[in-house]
Amino acid sequence: MSYRTLLFFVLLGLASCKDKPLPNQEMIDLLKASAKLDHNHENVFSPEAMIEYCDSVLRKDPGEEAGRTALHRKANALLQLGEEQKAIDILQGLLDRISLGAIDQRQAIMKDMAIAWLRLGDRTNCITNHTAESCIYPISAGGVHRDKTGAEKAIDLYKAILVDNPTDLESRWLLNIAYMTTGGYPEAVPPQFLLKVRDDDSMHAVKPFRNVAMNIGLNYKCIAGGSIVDDFNNDGYDDIVLSSWSLTEPMRYYRNNADGTFTDVSDSSGLGYLTGGLNIMQTDYNNDGYKDIFVLRGGWKGKFGKNPNSLLRNNGDGTFTDVTKASGLLSFHPSQTATWADFNNDGWLDVFIGNETTPGEEVHPCQLFINNRNGTFTEMAAKAGCAVTKFVKGVTSGDYDNDGRMDIFLSTMNGNKILLRNESDKNGAIKFRDVSQQAGLTHNLTRTFPTWFWDYDNDGWPDILVCGYEFNQSLSYYAAAEAIQLPIGNAGKVFLFRNNHDGTFEDVSARVGLNSTAFAMGANFGDIDNDGYLDFFLGTGNPQLKSAVPNKLFRNMRGERFLDVTTAARVGNIQKGHGVSFADLDNDGDEDIYIKMGGAYTGDAYENALYLNPGQNTNHWVNVLLEGKVSNKAAIGARIKVTFMENKTERSVFRDVNSGGSFGSNPLRQHIGIGQATSIGQVEIYWPVTGKTQVFHHLPIDTNIRIVEGDTTFSTYRLSRLDFQSGVKKLISCAPGKF
Repeated sequence: MSYRTLLFFVLLGLASCKDKPLPNQEMIDLLKASAKLDHNHENVFSPEAMIEYCDSVLRKDPGEEAGRTALHRKANALLQLGEEQKAIDILQGLLDRISLGAIDQRQAIMKDMAIAWLRLGDRTNCITNHTAESCIYPISAGGVHRDKTGAEKAIDLYKAILVDNPTDLESRWLLNIAYMTTGGYPEAVPPQFLLKVRDDDSMHAVKPFRNVAMNIGLNYKCIAGGSIVDDFNNDGYDDIVLSSWSLTEPMRYYRNNADGTFTDVSDSSGLGYLTGGLNIMQTDYNNDGYKDIFVLRGGWKGKFGKNPNSLLRNNGDGTFTDVTKASGLLSFHPSQTATWADFNNDGWLDVFIGNETTPGEEVHPCQLFINNRNGTFTEMAAKAGCAVTKFVKGVTSGDYDNDGRMDIFLSTMNGNKILLRNESDKNGAIKFRDVSQQAGLTHNLTRTFPTWFWDYDNDGWPDILVCGYEFNQSLSYYAAAEAIQLPIGNAGKVFLFRNNHDGTFEDVSARVGLNSTAFAMGANFGDIDNDGYLDFFLGTGNPQLKSAVPNKLFRNMRGERFLDVTTAARVGNIQKGHGVSFADLDNDGDEDIYIKMGGAYTGDAYENALYLNPGQNTNHWVNVLLEGKVSNKAAIGARIKVTFMENKTERSVFRDVNSGGSFGSNPLRQHIGIGQATSIGQVEIYWPVTGKTQVFHHLPIDTNIRIVEGDTTFSTYRLSRLDFQSGVKKLISCAPGKF
């Protein structure tokens, strides 16, 4: 019995017990209603409805051409549902009916059939017989398929396609991937179609990470969604919360047992009865010291995306309560991105939500909810001058001009990059002004997706990274074009805007080596080598099944250059990547990477990955956990400056307290690498509400430090080192419905 079926019967049974109502019933009912509206053949993300529609057309005997079109659509919908063999059977029947002279029609069907065979091979091997190396590019060793039937069928089709059309770069890329899965790359690949693997810079290679999610039961398989890694029960150990885009797939909550195992407490917490959520993030909206969860729904779905977001209050007893309606946050707009910050410096977190307005369709302005400090919020985006009406895909907040007020940056699929300067006054009036042009951010109208503020060069001024998403073909095409050095313009470009310290930014992307194709939906940053300079990881996420390209890891070389180290790090999974979280989950002093895998369709679901960092060097580190008193208790927006001597040279590392990128959340506790320093000379904490700076001298290294706003002393604590590698550990589960 599948989990969905089991969940249905559990919900049905509980709903029939009047004395045991489901927790969060009102939100559950809203999500069920949204799921019903989703089921429409006009919704490109509802293959079930498409199959029903195609069957209705075919029952009416529509004629040869219309019937062929309906069958082709049905085959693709079956493929999206993971019914590869049924799709192949239909496509083969269509191919047998089309004359040899109809080359374009035959090629289209053959390409769909080839990806169906390739996906069937993935299902048989990478999913049914999953290993730590499954689908890691370049595929080798444990990633090679044991059952090669699907890949070999795909190879035959791709070779035939390329004989007729040698310039088909998408098919050329997928042909090379298929040969990798059979173990025949590169020797068996026809020389005219061979694409060479791009080698990382050998002088700066990193030690390979290893996927250990299976060892500890964190390899939950579902479609695209969000991730949070943070401490939800305040025991010091990071837990994991996941969401799924599908309104029929439940949220998951894995509690860290502090012994190398996790317990699935999804149902006992109440989260397992809530569905959907393309993105999630943590907050502490009521300043009670427990991290709450904000769930974003409806992104990409246009008129079908008017799904409710959710604010889930952490009750501090292992359960969560949906307070969306009670808090005033209930609305129905397609969205997947938001940022929590104290925009009016009153000590309480507000939230800005980036909504999606499709050109020519219903308008969905962005929203700004100001915290009323009593558990409720007031929406005032229009009044504050930030009710942007674009197809917003990423938002981030940061104090780019160091004036003590949190500003907002928006990334859009319209091509606009929008910087909103916070000009709120001390009397509490909220006001933002669009300074995009003055800041130098309007020169390149390129569609973009995830984004964040960060100080990549440690000069004390927040810079902006935003990932391009300019494409008109599957991502496999662009990967092949890059491999043969074919110009592709701004497709998949990563933009890095360096802060000039005067209110303007400079595009330094080319200067720092960010010139490789790197389409991203999921994205976040962290410091994998503890050198104090922030690296970043990108998850592809593209919904097209033919977009089989690796997720990518970039290493920051002292703020001067970035290197693509994906191949050496062995983290380039060619399955779709979404929510990304950097965290030292095993408490060994270096950051690991947890990524929520899976595409937009049921047939593109995949196991999540925990890439364990083996330790890149002997660099040192410190974790800083802040608690606000006058400022918000989670300390979001506070600034940290760590100063130390390294190799007889004084240097500083800067961090802002936030959860990282705009798709996936890191812990709010800040992990800070300090290189070869053997002590910390000084830590400065800037609190934006008061404008005061706390200064501490001679702090220890390789430990966790807790600092409370206004206290003159700090405290340290240690966490047990956890073993995720020695053997397969069973995930502990709580029985469904136990509270």
